[in-house]
Amino acid sequence: MTPATPPARPTPAAAKARPAPRPRTRPRTPAATALTCLLLAALLLALPSAVPQAHAQESGAGVQQREWGLKALHTREAWRTTKGRGVTVAVLDTGVDSRHPDLAHNVRRGKDFVRTGARPGDRTWARHGTAMAGIIAGHGHGTGRRYGVMGVAPEARILPVRVLLEDSDPQRAKARNARGGALADGIRWSVEHGADVINLSLGDDSRSAHPDAREDAAVRYAQRKGAVVVASAGNGGSRGDHVSYPAAYPGVIVATAVDRHGRPATFSTRRWYASVAAPGKGVLIPDPSGRYYEGWGTSAAAAYVSGAVALVRAAHPGLSPAQIKKLLSETTRHPPEGGRSDTVGTGLVDPAAAVEVGSHLRPHGERPAQLPYRSEYFGDGTGEGDAGWFAALAAVLGLLLVGTAVALHRGLTWETVRRFVHRGDPHRL
Repeated sequence: MTPATPPARPTPAAAKARPAPRPRTRPRTPAATALTCLLLAALLLALPSAVPQAHAQESGAGVQQREWGLKALHTREAWRTTKGRGVTVAVLDTGVDSRHPDLAHNVRRGKDFVRTGARPGDRTWARHGTAMAGIIAGHGHGTGRRYGVMGVAPEARILPVRVLLEDSDPQRAKARNARGGALADGIRWSVEHGADVINLSLGDDSRSAHPDAREDAAVRYAQRKGAVVVASAGNGGSRGDHVSYPAAYPGVIVATAVDRHGRPATFSTRRWYASVAAPGKGVLIPDPSGRYYEGWGTSAAAAYVSGAVALVRAAHPGLSPAQIKKLLSETTRHPPEGGRSDTVGTGLVDPAAAVEVGSHLRPHGERPAQLPYRSEYFGDGTGEGDAGWFAALAAVLGLLLVGTAVALHRGLTWETVRRFVHRGDPHRL
C-alpha cells in the first residue's frame, strides 16, 4: 500500500488507552516511534471510558448520552427519513471487529490486502478500523439498543477492507514495503463488491508526501462507478499543514475537524481541498477490547462525513458522487466568512439538511418525466418525437399552400404543382 521507499502511506491513528483519572493530555511519543508519528495522517488519541463489554447488557451504559457529535449533525432529524438501510460503506483501514456488539450483523465479509501482522483477538488488531466503523454505523446494543455507541447511519452495512496495520503492530514497517499497492487495490475491490461509500480515515501528510498514480486512478474509477469517496484532511495543522493523500485527489469529499463548540481543531490540516467539517475532538469510539474511548483526529471527522453520505445515498440513491459532494457542501451550517475556508471547508456538515434538499434534485442522466399517454406514433413520451412529426407535417402543408397560391397566381395547372411538391420542377415559380 505504500511505496517501496518512505514515506509510509497511509498510516492510521492508533488509539492509545490509559487510566481514566489521569488528565486529558496527549502522551509523549517515545523517541523510537517519532518518525512513525510524523507520518501519521489520522492520529486518534484515546482515553478509556466507562465500562467494558464483559458486563453483558450493562456494558457501554451512558455512552450515547456523551455522543455530542450526533446532536451536532442533527442526525435524529435525518433519521426521520432514513438510517442508512441499503447502503454499504467500505472502511479501508486496519480491519473491523465484526464481533463487537455495537456492530453485530452490520459487518459484511471483507478482504485483507495486508495478509500479515496481528490477527483477530490480538491487541494490535482492528482498533482504528473498528472505531471508524462504530462512528459510521454503530447501532448500540442491549435493551432498546441504549448501550454502546450509535453511529450516524446505524442501519448501513460496513465492508471492512484491511489495507494497513496499526501503528503499534511490529510488522507495520514490513507491511509498508511489501504491500505498497494495498490502498489502490482495496478501493477497486470495494467498488467491485458493492461499496456505495468509501471511507478513507488515513493518509500521508509527511513532508515528502506525493500523489500515487495507482491510488489516483483507483479513486477516479470508484467515482465513475458511482461510489462516493471520503477522506480525512490530515492531522498536520500544527506540523506544517503539508498536503495529505488521498485527501488531495480530485473529487474526494475531505473532512476537517471541529470540537464540540464548533471551533476548528488546531491539529486539523488546512488546505484547499477541505470540503466540510465534522466532529473530530472528544468523540466516543468503540474498541475491540470491549472498552470505549474518547479520541480526536480528522479520522473521526471523515467517519462522521461518511455516515452523513450514507444517509444521503440511502434517501437519494440516484445522485452521483459529484452531486452528493456539492449537496453536502451547500447545506452546511456555520459557514465561515466568505462562504468557504481551508480550515472548515464550507462549514459543519448537516445530513438532515442534505437529505431534505436532495429530494429536490434530479439525478444526473435521468430522463425527463414521461407523459401520461404514450403511442408509437407520437414519439417516446419526451416530446422529441412529437416535435419532429409536427415539424414535418407543417413543412409539407406549408409547401402545398405556397405551391397552390403561386399556381393560382400564375395560372399553373394542378399537375405542375403536384410535380413541384413531389419531385421538384425546373420551372422558376
